[in-house]
Amino acid sequence: MENTNEKAENARMELANRVFFRLYQCANMLHKTGTRAVESEGLTTQQWAVLGALSRPQAEGGMSMGDLARYLMVSRQNLSGLVSRMERDGHVASAPDGRDRRSRLVTMTDSGRHVWQVDALPKIHAYYGQVLDGFSVNDVTHTLHYLLKLLENMQRVDAGQGGAVEAEA
Repeated sequence: MENTNEKAENARMELANRVFFRLYQCANMLHKTGTRAVESEGLTTQQWAVLGALSRPQAEGGMSMGDLARYLMVSRQNLSGLVSRMERDGHVASAPDGRDRRSRLVTMTDSGRHVWQVDALPKIHAYYGQVLDGFSVNDVTHTLHYLLKLLENMQRVDAGQGGAVEAEA
């Protein structure tokens, strides 16, 4: 017969399995439905994330590839291909970083800024409205809180697995 602690842990792991499976499904649906929301601008959710990162006041002068990869939590290899496609489309530019010639600085072009601010953002905001339908401000605040808590724990796991060292290299 299982003791109370084993039953509680089994129930917790079953719930954890459901939470992480739903996160996986949400990520897939974000890529699918989010890309549809901005596809008429020639964007994907990954490109949307890059433009969003570069549009922040802290990134006004651009971001190094390493900083952008860490901010987006993607590998430099994946980011490099993405940035190359975005350069081809005229949304971003990359050049040697004046502070560190080994590093490349990624900046949003005027065309990319127009696509972001005028074309994409209204559609992204409409998408958020649809996806968050039925959520109160309090619901969104709590969701954000718990997602940040999960992210912090995942970052701690990543660092313990050597991932943080890889991101720095």
